[in-house]
Amino acid sequence: MKFLLSVIASVLLAGCSVFGQSNVETAPYTLLKADAENNIEVRNYDAMVLVSTSMAGEGRNSAFRKLFRYIGGENEGATEISMTAPVFMDNATATDNAKGTEIAMTAPVFMDNRAGEAMMSFVMPKDFTLQTTPKPTNPEVKVTELNNYKVAAIKFSGTLSKRNVAKHTKTLTAWISENGYTAISEPVEAGYNGPLTLPMLRHNEVLIEIK
Repeated sequence: MKFLLSVIASVLLAGCSVFGQSNVETAPYTLLKADAENNIEVRNYDAMVLVSTSMAGEGRNSAFRKLFRYIGGENEGATEISMTAPVFMDNATATDNAKGTEIAMTAPVFMDNRAGEAMMSFVMPKDFTLQTTPKPTNPEVKVTELNNYKVAAIKFSGTLSKRNVAKHTKTLTAWISENGYTAISEPVEAGYNGPLTLPMLRHNEVLIEIK
């Protein structure tokens, strides 16, 4: 799928194999409830710093490149940050004059497809705060903080195709209603693996904020 090749190609490439193994840091959360039969979890993310940009205009590929340049050094930073996982940049994403702090890649990549607000977000490593996260040099890239983000999440394999996402979103939406929760956001897609991972071993998710 062209989207996965271009959007997640370099994100976890250094830490992923064809068997889905990864040493890339993942966003921490507190598990509130688990339904193993349906691969659904209720989670609370206490705090996450997100670096985001719009997927409008030139689309997801362009959004990914902007965010990838940011973690590669297109930011205002006085000191270098040790990488917690390797990040590879190819000629399409590298820049000759990028200066600043290099930031480790963290999984997952979030894709919020709400009409008029379609955004792609990278999660910063857990030791970053809103105050310590370097300011982007690209005005189209924004830094925000998300607190007490309570979600229902469904895990699934395969690709993040529209059909696959729609199928699991329908299951998750029904589960939320049947278990006494109320959805308060549109679905958000999350991808964890690079394109080298076999589709049946990939880790994808759809998340819906609940109360």
